[in-house]
Amino acid sequence: MILIRKAAERGHADHGWLDTWHTFSFADYYDPAQMGYSSLRVINDDTVAPGAGFPTHPHRDMEIVTYVLSGALEHKDSMGNGTVIRPGEVQRMSAGSGITHSEFNASATEPVHLLQIWIETARKGIAPSYEQKYFGAEEKLGRLRLVASPDGSDGSVTIHQDAKLYAALIDRDHGAETRLPAGRRAWLQVARGTARLNGMELAAGDGARIEGESTLHLESDGSAEILLFDLA
Repeated sequence: MILIRKAAERGHADHGWLDTWHTFSFADYYDPAQMGYSSLRVINDDTVAPGAGFPTHPHRDMEIVTYVLSGALEHKDSMGNGTVIRPGEVQRMSAGSGITHSEFNASATEPVHLLQIWIETARKGIAPSYEQKYFGAEEKLGRLRLVASPDGSDGSVTIHQDAKLYAALIDRDHGAETRLPAGRRAWLQVARGTARLNGMELAAGDGARIEGESTLHLESDGSAEILLFDLA
């Protein structure tokens, strides 16, 4: 079973400095039918204006994964981390027992386009931690590259939940295929471009709930960047 959630069905807010689309209920957008999927709680598709950003704010008991599509996002947190996240990099911040952080677009001219993802932790009160890794385009072209996992396997960042996150780049000449283990669910998010999932058409911002599908085939007549969540 594949249920598509079209991009236009998501919650939307334009704050001037931030244009944001919410796949699941978040902030002022509330839909009791869209409260998350398994441990996946938030997928926010954010565009941050030049010179703007999120001021320091707290989190706890959540795995926060940031995936930048274009531009550069400056990060600071209460653990003393100060980094810049660029396309190809995956940032994982385990809020655990409590953390504060800020995210800022330091460019005076270019917006930042990113996906911010929240995954619920398997247990509460873990020690906060931070990780950031780069995954080149050649690692993702025509294949689902593991970028986040519970054990940090294959060089992925480590998340404290029974979930895996894969990223893929596909085009006319490079499709991708994977098997979904029995009893597992998945969520597919098209970050940009157009693609087909088992023959079903998807566009940028579209998502898909996946259950009971043993094999997932990804194709594109143009090009697409895709995230796939393997969930319990």
